[in-house]
Amino acid sequence: MPIFTTLISALAPIFLVLSPITSYTDQILSIHRTRTSAGFSLDIPLIMLTASILKIFYWPGARYDLSLLLQAVVMLAMQLVLLKVALDNRPGWRGELAGAPFQAGTKNAAGARQRLWGFWRWRSQRPWVPLPLRAERASEGKGGYWEFLAGLTGLLALLHLLLRPTAASLYTQLIGYVGLAVEAVLPLPQMVANARARSCKGFRVSVLANWLVGDAMKMSYFFTSAPGRVPWAFKACGIFQACCDAGLGVQWWVYGDGAEAEGEKDVRVS
Repeated sequence: MPIFTTLISALAPIFLVLSPITSYTDQILSIHRTRTSAGFSLDIPLIMLTASILKIFYWPGARYDLSLLLQAVVMLAMQLVLLKVALDNRPGWRGELAGAPFQAGTKNAAGARQRLWGFWRWRSQRPWVPLPLRAERASEGKGGYWEFLAGLTGLLALLHLLLRPTAASLYTQLIGYVGLAVEAVLPLPQMVANARARSCKGFRVSVLANWLVGDAMKMSYFFTSAPGRVPWAFKACGIFQACCDAGLGVQWWVYGDGAEAEGEKDVRVS
């Protein structure tokens, strides 16, 4: 047991830092090669970018394990690349709206349900929209993905300067739990997309395998580390995410990478 703990303590930090690269490189290359992000949920970059930004701002107050901070930084870089590649290779807008998970509240002219305010389903990638055009673009569903991310980062930076968080502050605990809870729901958009299409086509099995291996490594590291190195927020959210990843594995076993049904060919998640 001491040998196992020593090995985990030595290898897990390296694995955690490199896991964003091993998990998402194949997905990025696959989308780039096929010139389509059909079957891939664009909510995955949204979740991971939001979670990574929150975790980075969580560190100054919590001072958690350095390897987890480095993992968040590497994940941020990888997800920015993944988002750019996925946006550059989006399928048709009609199919994108029809297949997007977590939509709510409104319908377009064709009767397809759309996400409330078109959030994260904008047609334009432009990061900076002039104020006079912002309302017009919002009504057209043409917000800015990069503008949202820049705004979130700027808001957190302002709060950090104003509140000067410490480990005991409510703000530090709140931002930590929110960031890790956001990351914990990572598999859910892909699970919704797979269930709707009754297929895992477009979602790389290499990503799933890395998620499952990563869960095993994280759980071992979290619960064998010295007290105080890994806050309970990481442990609780890690357990939930591992359960969701296992559910995604069951979907892959049930649906496989088979072709979609005839009536579902226009359904695409991007």
